[in-house]
Amino acid sequence: MTAESTLALPVGTTLDRFIMRQQEAFAFAKGELSQLLRDIALASKIIGREINRAGLTDITGALGRENVQGESQQKLDVIANIRFKRALVNGGEVCGILSEEEDDIIQTGNNNAKYVVAMDPLDGSSNIDVNVSIGTIFSIYRRVSPIGTPATLEDFMQGGRKQVAAGYILYGSSTVMVYTTGKGVNCFTYENSLGEYFFSHADMEMPTTGKIYSINDAYYDEFAEPIKSFIGDMRKTSGAMARYIGSLVGDFHRNLLKGGIYLYPPTRKAQDGKLRLLYECYPLAMITEQAGGKATNGICPILDVEPTQIHQRSAIYVGSSELVDDLDSRLAAYHESVSRQLNETIV
Repeated sequence: MTAESTLALPVGTTLDRFIMRQQEAFAFAKGELSQLLRDIALASKIIGREINRAGLTDITGALGRENVQGESQQKLDVIANIRFKRALVNGGEVCGILSEEEDDIIQTGNNNAKYVVAMDPLDGSSNIDVNVSIGTIFSIYRRVSPIGTPATLEDFMQGGRKQVAAGYILYGSSTVMVYTTGKGVNCFTYENSLGEYFFSHADMEMPTTGKIYSINDAYYDEFAEPIKSFIGDMRKTSGAMARYIGSLVGDFHRNLLKGGIYLYPPTRKAQDGKLRLLYECYPLAMITEQAGGKATNGICPILDVEPTQIHQRSAIYVGSSELVDDLDSRLAAYHESVSRQLNETIV
């Protein structure tokens, strides 16, 4: 290809155009979900801009207070939370928001809206100080409360199978937006000079296996025996590599493209697991299943876990189907053995 011919290459399909075409395939679609996805994309562009100039302005580092999770809030956590709230309130398609950064449901005042959004506005934000990829995770539900009333707890407690859309934005060497509406997984890459997301990866499929495992090795001594044996066997039999940057979206995106498994088991400090069920585990599990992978909490598929609290935590094992199946069978045998020993002790 000559230098002159590259100048005439097509730019590609924008996110807006893609969403419009997808909407046309549904006879009864009225555009609310499409507009909601555009609102999320708009907020992500603003957050991406803030991240790109983080070293030039005083927005890095800890804010000096904790969020509802008991975690130290970073300045960018607060900024991202504000930006996404504004975009969703002004967009008019959301009646309620659940954010990792706030204790209770955020009422938008758009009581006639049909959707609610659960989200982690900026996952892994402490990594911004060292220039490591971070991300946004979101989950969308159609409300079950009456139109014209404020959002309720029940709108967010429908369970993972009731999600109508889920996705994430990864702010890294390039900014990408990955989402599903239950019809496969598609990826869009942000083009800075044009200020647009362009269609870049169609119908993404996670490889059925892989040689990457992502886990926080600092807690190795606290892991259950089947997890230790699983990691050991991966190292011995497949020459697996550990890849873990402590940014959920970054670790997940790599495994989505290359195959592998992400593990966050229970620990002494987080006996129910660390990641939040509604706005981290559910959306990534929906994307994973749509891409042909699997996600489990070690007992059942993540999407089948019943929610009991809005900020509920969960263990998660998510990735290539063959790897998750292998680990799942080991954990099932382990739980059965523990249960049997407990019954024998009681008797």
